[in-house]
Amino acid sequence: MKVPPREHPLARAPLAERASALLGNAWEKGRLPKPSLDPDMMWEIAARPLGAAAEAAQHAGRGSEEVADFRERFERLSAAVREEADLNPLGRAMAHGQLVRAVRNRLRLGALWAKRPEMARTPLAAPIVVIGHMRSGTTRIHKLLAADPAHSHTRYCDAYHPVPSRFGMNRAKSALDLALLGALNPWLQSIHPMAPARAEEELAWISAALHHSIYESQWHIPGYSAWSEARDPASIYREFARMLRTDAAHRGNAGRPRVMKVPAFAEDLATLLSQFPDARLVIAQRDREAVLKSAISLAANQMAIQSDSCDLARIEAVWRHKIELREARMAKALRDWDGPVTRLDFDALNADWQAEIARTYAELGLYLTTQALAAMRAEMASSERGTHHAHSDQLARFAEPQAS
Repeated sequence: MKVPPREHPLARAPLAERASALLGNAWEKGRLPKPSLDPDMMWEIAARPLGAAAEAAQHAGRGSEEVADFRERFERLSAAVREEADLNPLGRAMAHGQLVRAVRNRLRLGALWAKRPEMARTPLAAPIVVIGHMRSGTTRIHKLLAADPAHSHTRYCDAYHPVPSRFGMNRAKSALDLALLGALNPWLQSIHPMAPARAEEELAWISAALHHSIYESQWHIPGYSAWSEARDPASIYREFARMLRTDAAHRGNAGRPRVMKVPAFAEDLATLLSQFPDARLVIAQRDREAVLKSAISLAANQMAIQSDSCDLARIEAVWRHKIELREARMAKALRDWDGPVTRLDFDALNADWQAEIARTYAELGLYLTTQALAAMRAEMASSERGTHHAHSDQLARFAEPQAS
């Protein structure tokens, strides 16, 4: 599908405009109930399908400290969305849906672990973790390494629907999710290409434990971001590890190294490595200003749909802070790290990806097979036919002087 012109970072699709107006009108006239952002009401809605088992599911497989951490995060994030985000009607509906889903998935996972606790303790092969800022080439590195049949990866459908399902239901749900998102935001696939069964980062899994990263890229929630940045993320990454082990058990690929990547890993690298002390690291590098420009574009695209009061200067300030914070924390964690690590430069990967991948494998002690190279060539060919190149065109257009 051809990507329509995106003339400004805060542009919105006509369907998003109409949907927001229709929702606001329906709530005002009492034709539809206004979605609640009260944490107790959202929790009750999420817990309803589990009935009396919901309370036990909250605790199954988790320590009391983790249960308390999630409840406090949920209350604080809900408050920030109500008081800081200034959401339009579409944004309010989307926020309600995301927050209810986070609780519902957490309870459903707990119910699963109560029945099958061994899934959350599945032994894993040493993972390969791609570390770097969003827009620094981490997605390309991730997809190239994930293409190797000797490795495993997380699929989009399992990232966003983490409770194992039968008969491909998670893939069907994900296809519907992406179709709706694509209609509301036709530029999404050009910024971050996604498909139900394709390799996807694990951002949704740390977000399921209410890490701030996915939420601050959609909503203006500085109070929650600052509080969460300063808080020990150990509970989040223990939940993340259980979700990863459960996914590996369900898909039967625990014996193959999982290629993982989330830009927020840089922010929490020390905590991540405490969960996976045998990890092999690939550090993505790119010019800071290029990273910043692309990050602003991504965040503006997400935020403009859900709020009518977005401000580009404010978005830029947030992402300058994020880049500095993540670089400082990553550097500190790497000073204490003596495991395998390699670095991949964005421009060098553009110039000769095969040579850079060969070097990466050698420095990590991995064997690059002819089958892996063939799969990576197919991935690169598919990428060349994709829509993501349109984002570069958008960035170039935004940089052009505007006529007065």
